[in-house]
Amino acid sequence: METLLGSNRLRVRCLDGKERMARIPGKMKKRIWIREGDVVIVVPWDFQDEKADVVWRYTGPQVDYLVRKGYLKR
Repeated sequence: METLLGSNRLRVRCLDGKERMARIPGKMKKRIWIREGDVVIVVPWDFQDEKADVVWRYTGPQVDYLVRKGYLKR
Protein backbone atom coordinates (compact mmCIF):
# COMPACT_ATOMS: atom_id res chain seq x y z
CA MET A 1 0.00 0.00 0.00
CA GLU A 2 1.31 3.40 -0.91
CA THR A 3 -0.79 6.17 0.67
CA LEU A 4 -3.95 6.65 2.66
CA LEU A 5 -6.41 9.03 1.02
CA GLY A 6 -9.03 9.19 3.76
CA SER A 7 -12.62 7.97 4.07
CA ASN A 8 -11.63 4.28 3.68
CA ARG A 9 -9.75 4.84 0.41
CA LEU A 10 -6.10 4.24 -0.35
CA ARG A 11 -3.70 4.19 -3.28
CA VAL A 12 -2.02 0.84 -3.94
CA ARG A 13 0.71 -0.30 -6.32
CA CYS A 14 -0.12 -3.71 -7.77
CA LEU A 15 2.23 -6.45 -8.95
CA ASP A 16 1.17 -5.83 -12.56
CA GLY A 17 2.77 -2.36 -12.31
CA LYS A 18 -0.47 -0.39 -12.18
CA GLU A 19 -1.41 2.07 -9.49
CA ARG A 20 -5.02 1.75 -8.36
CA MET A 21 -7.36 3.47 -5.97
CA ALA A 22 -8.67 0.86 -3.56
CA ARG A 23 -11.42 0.99 -0.99
CA ILE A 24 -11.66 -0.85 2.30
CA PRO A 25 -15.05 -2.53 2.72
CA GLY A 26 -16.97 -1.60 5.86
CA LYS A 27 -16.82 -5.10 7.33
CA MET A 28 -13.02 -5.11 7.04
CA LYS A 29 -12.60 -1.48 8.12
CA LYS A 30 -14.13 -2.18 11.51
CA ARG A 31 -11.90 -5.18 12.25
CA ILE A 32 -8.36 -4.36 11.10
CA TRP A 33 -6.09 -1.36 10.72
CA ILE A 34 -4.24 -0.76 7.46
CA ARG A 35 -1.13 1.43 7.49
CA GLU A 36 1.20 2.73 4.81
CA GLY A 37 3.62 0.04 3.70
CA ASP A 38 1.32 -2.89 4.49
CA VAL A 39 1.01 -5.70 1.96
CA VAL A 40 -2.61 -6.20 0.93
CA ILE A 41 -4.56 -8.28 -1.58
CA VAL A 42 -6.79 -6.24 -3.86
CA VAL A 43 -9.34 -7.37 -6.43
CA PRO A 44 -9.70 -5.00 -9.41
CA TRP A 45 -13.21 -4.01 -10.42
CA ASP A 46 -14.57 -5.61 -13.59
CA PHE A 47 -15.83 -2.37 -15.11
CA GLN A 48 -13.10 0.08 -13.93
CA ASP A 49 -9.58 -1.33 -14.00
CA GLU A 50 -8.11 1.65 -12.11
CA LYS A 51 -10.17 0.86 -8.97
CA ALA A 52 -10.11 -2.12 -6.63
CA ASP A 53 -11.35 -3.55 -3.33
CA VAL A 54 -9.06 -4.63 -0.48
CA VAL A 55 -9.79 -8.20 0.59
CA TRP A 56 -6.85 -9.09 2.88
CA ARG A 57 -3.97 -7.52 4.81
CA TYR A 58 -0.86 -9.60 5.54
CA THR A 59 0.87 -9.45 8.92
CA GLY A 60 4.64 -9.06 9.28
CA PRO A 61 5.44 -12.78 9.69
CA GLN A 62 3.21 -13.62 6.72
CA VAL A 63 5.07 -11.10 4.52
CA ASP A 64 8.43 -12.54 5.63
CA TYR A 65 7.23 -16.03 4.67
CA LEU A 66 6.06 -14.83 1.23
CA VAL A 67 9.39 -13.12 0.59
CA ARG A 68 11.35 -16.21 1.69
CA LYS A 69 9.32 -18.48 -0.60
CA GLY A 70 9.78 -16.10 -3.55
CA TYR A 71 6.16 -14.99 -3.96
CA LEU A 72 6.99 -11.35 -3.17
CA LYS A 73 10.00 -9.13 -3.78
CA ARG A 74 11.03 -6.51 -1.26
